[in-house]
Amino acid sequence: MDKLSGEELKTLIKARKEWCISIFMPTHRAGVEIQQNQIRLRNLLREAEERLMAGGLRASEVKALLEPAQGLLGNVLFWRNQSDGLCLFLSPDFFRFYCLPLDFEELIVITDHFHIKSLLPSLRGDARFYVLTLSQNDVKLLEGTRHSVREINLGTISKSLAEALQYDVPQKEVRFHSTKSGSGERSVMVSGHGTSVEDGKDNILKYFRQIDRGLQDFMKEQQVPLVLAGVDYLFPIYKETNTYPHLMEEGIGGNPRGISAEQLHAQAWEIVEPWFQKAENDALAQYRQSSGTGLTSNDIEEIIHAAFHGRIGLLFVAIGHEQWGIVDPETGKAHLQENMEPRNEDLLDFAAIQTFLNGAAVFALPPERMPDGVSLAAVFRY
Repeated sequence: MDKLSGEELKTLIKARKEWCISIFMPTHRAGVEIQQNQIRLRNLLREAEERLMAGGLRASEVKALLEPAQGLLGNVLFWRNQSDGLCLFLSPDFFRFYCLPLDFEELIVITDHFHIKSLLPSLRGDARFYVLTLSQNDVKLLEGTRHSVREINLGTISKSLAEALQYDVPQKEVRFHSTKSGSGERSVMVSGHGTSVEDGKDNILKYFRQIDRGLQDFMKEQQVPLVLAGVDYLFPIYKETNTYPHLMEEGIGGNPRGISAEQLHAQAWEIVEPWFQKAENDALAQYRQSSGTGLTSNDIEEIIHAAFHGRIGLLFVAIGHEQWGIVDPETGKAHLQENMEPRNEDLLDFAAIQTFLNGAAVFALPPERMPDGVSLAAVFRY
């Protein structure tokens, strides 16, 4: 799967078994480097096998646990459709994998629940966005991250106005011209033949409603920005039909058919970058403003206890950092340990899970962006 919803994340959180295996790895999308993807997974599965055997499982039990993931190694089609990162979750009678636009570091965690901290940026977007290219003859959806872009298969969504409405374009062509008045306001002039202007716009509206309905299922529960790319006159028409709440006001003007995906990516990033920074900057500002009031902390043990009791309003977690330990299931008291050991867990992951389940915001940040330069920080609700 190439997307992760909040409900799926909750399913992973609740899937507790004696043996839960979480595997994360970076992947290459194209080029000769894609051959490294299978090799990397094979090596990680071998390491997981060794850990499970060291944990006391028999060879037959280990084989049964890892068999679903082993089946991916020979799947040519699977490896042709990768994103920036691959994660796998295995336990008895449970297997999920996600190809996500996230740059995972290699990580294997084996405990009695799945490791989900690395997935939290996917729910916030983590500099992920979409570009919808619009024209009467073509529509495409691009998924971008800070550094990459790829085209998304639109499935059954009609790719043109003619396909959507069996519309005879040569005989019923309608042309729209974008103009500016003396006041600087943009308006639309329409000319055509073979049909009325109103019919022409109505047909485009019908077409865009089909596109919007088709995107609803794909983008359900997502909280990432969507940028329109196309000639100016189509923007107000599409906005009449749009139901996606994170459509950006600014779009990319011009005929997108003559612009490469890489050029669209660069132009769209200029539009969405401030959107990504605002939420993060606002949260960091709130942390700074609350410092010294008793409502902030960068002490892991204090934060774990507060997360256990649902007291966290904002949580900041450093990407790529782990702090191993054990949480008392009765009191929520954390016991820190230096290394990963059987049955202990990443306490940063524990804090992220509890905070997410309690409906508060979790920000997974690069270490250099973390407040106070620590691996875990929080703003308390009370």
